[in-house]
Amino acid sequence: VALGLVGPAIAQIESLQTYDKAPLEIRTASGTHHFTVELARTAAQQMQGLMFRRKLDANAGMLFIYQQPETARYWMKNTYIPLDMLFIAPDGRIASIAERTVPLSLETVSSGVPVIAVLELNGGTVSRLGIKIGDRVIQAALGTAG
Repeated sequence: VALGLVGPAIAQIESLQTYDKAPLEIRTASGTHHFTVELARTAAQQMQGLMFRRKLDANAGMLFIYQQPETARYWMKNTYIPLDMLFIAPDGRIASIAERTVPLSLETVSSGVPVIAVLELNGGTVSRLGIKIGDRVIQAALGTAG
C-alpha cells in the first residue's frame, strides 16, 4: 500500500476493490519468466493493494502503475503474505528490489529512486528466479510490450 495514498479522508477502505488482470514478463539472464498480474491504477486500488489476502498464486502478482515517476513508499499493514517488491524505472528496468517484506509491518519500504511502477510478487520469487536489478519488465500498461 502506498503511504502517500493513505490519509485521514481515506483511512479505512469502505469496499474491496477489483482489478483487471494482464500478462507480464520479466526478462532475466536465466530466461523470461511469465506472470499474470492485477493492475492497480486508481488511488483506491493502490491503497488496498494486496491487503487482506491470505495467499497469492505462484505466478501471480500486482502491478502498481503511476502517472509519472515518483519515489514509491510502501508498508505491509494488513498484508498477511511476505512479498518481493520490484521497483520499475521509466525504461522498464528494475531499479531496486525489496525481498521478503515482513507481513503486517508498518516499516516503510522505499524505492529509493523515482519509479513508474511497483511489482509485488510472492516473497522468495526474486531469489528463486534469479531476478536482479537491471532486468527488464515487459507489460503493455508500462509501454514496454513488444
